[in-house]
Amino acid sequence: MSIVGKSLLFIAVLGLAACNNPDRYGAGGAGGAGGAGGIDTTGLGDPSNPTSIAYFNQTVGDRVLFEVDQSTLTAEARTVLAAQAQWMMQNPGYAAIIEGHADEQGTREYNLALGARRAAAVQNFLISQGIAANRLRTISYGKERPLAICSEESCYAKNRRAVTVLSAGAGA
Repeated sequence: MSIVGKSLLFIAVLGLAACNNPDRYGAGGAGGAGGAGGIDTTGLGDPSNPTSIAYFNQTVGDRVLFEVDQSTLTAEARTVLAAQAQWMMQNPGYAAIIEGHADEQGTREYNLALGARRAAAVQNFLISQGIAANRLRTISYGKERPLAICSEESCYAKNRRAVTVLSAGAGA
């Protein structure tokens, strides 16, 4: 191996070594005690803290379900969304992306449009409850991100949903 080849290899090794910083997340690495600024390892916060994303997801509820080929909110969905709106009013530092989903029945195009209508229905309800429109965005995944995969109604029902995904740091 020539001197140029050895030099390039040495520089590459040094470059890779410089990228290795095992303490970049605090004591103990990515899952250690000092990681992520004191937030738990999931990054969602403590489920018992009423201002955390984990609390929102587990206690308030981050998703609503829909009937077959529908984007109309059920009474149960309205109850969950009213609780989401109340939580968001009390926690103005969060914004949300509302994901619309569909089951695997139908074409990709149809399900993307249906997911978009479902996300819009949730967004419109939250806005009607006093949440500022600039805190909410929508996206449709159609049938591309199923929770359950099987050809039974029990699976289809879980996939017909809209999910409110919070992000911190947004101003009201």
